[in-house]
Amino acid sequence: MSGEDMPAVAAVAIALFAGYVCGALPWGLWIGRAARGIDIREHGSKNLGATNVYRTLGPGLGVMTLLLDIAKGAVPVALVPGLAISRAFPGGHSWCAVTVAVAAVLGHLFTVFAGFRGGKGVATTVGVLLALSPLACLVFLVVFLATLLVTRYVSLGSVLGAIAFSVSLAWLAPAGWRDPVFGLGVLLAALVIARHHENLRRLVRGGERKFSFAREGKP
Repeated sequence: MSGEDMPAVAAVAIALFAGYVCGALPWGLWIGRAARGIDIREHGSKNLGATNVYRTLGPGLGVMTLLLDIAKGAVPVALVPGLAISRAFPGGHSWCAVTVAVAAVLGHLFTVFAGFRGGKGVATTVGVLLALSPLACLVFLVVFLATLLVTRYVSLGSVLGAIAFSVSLAWLAPAGWRDPVFGLGVLLAALVIARHHENLRRLVRGGERKFSFAREGKP
């Protein structure tokens, strides 16, 4: 490897590390332990995400987890590409932002702080979109909330919202479907759908749990 390649390699490594570490912060696990002395992975759906925290520990802690999971996607994507490393990053600022975004979502899905068992990635994906394309994020939220209100299925809202934001990025990304942000949108939508495959099976069988705004568990 030549010396000329080193700045680019270092920039990629820093972007991946920063995105992954931020995304890997298991707020649902830490909040459950700090507030109730429990491991949220042993209750409800056994998921680290905000939905399970909401159902198990109540709206206050659930919303706190949601906001923190959104922030851990939005903050690194908003800040890291603005650092000096983006000048050495292959492809420039846009590719740096996309790389950080992918790393953040993967960090949430496979967090090193919780045995590589993370959440479904929806909230962190929303945070990533908020930093990259606020309008695409708005499209996701509108579709998600409309689906949730009509069907009461969080999983279905997440999947339809993911499809909607990936399609919207074809128009909203600066270079359309050729833009790396659009490619990221398709990848994130695929990840969200893949992480909800069991939920989709239960939906088809009629066994998926509907969301209730009341607390469901009392550990």
